[in-house]
Amino acid sequence: QSQLVESGGGLVQPGGSLRLSCADSGFDYYDIGWFRQAPGKEREAVSCISSNDDSVYYAESVKGRFTMSRDSAKNTVYLQMNSLRPEDTAVYFCAAELDYVCSTYRWGTDEWNHWGQGTQVTVSS
Repeated sequence: QSQLVESGGGLVQPGGSLRLSCADSGFDYYDIGWFRQAPGKEREAVSCISSNDDSVYYAESVKGRFTMSRDSAKNTVYLQMNSLRPEDTAVYFCAAELDYVCSTYRWGTDEWNHWGQGTQVTVSS
């Protein structure tokens, strides 16, 4: 059964780092995206990796601080988050979808139909 399972969230001080993992078994040939939802805010795209060439795309708010990567042998994608800020506090979700949604910048949540349960990231001193 295809599923997306996030892990690696936690509490970190500002300026610290965390690495999130998303086990994406059953989603070969799908684009994989990382999204986040802060309290009282809409879910927003953070980054995504294209299925056809592993190109990675980032939201402006995380560019230069976050790095997304894929380990196909482990069916896992990662989000390395450095220089974390309090405004990065959110529940982080991974999602999967076909049809090149990543490279065509179709990053609205209504474009993605497969979601994990999320992992909490809290950045606070």
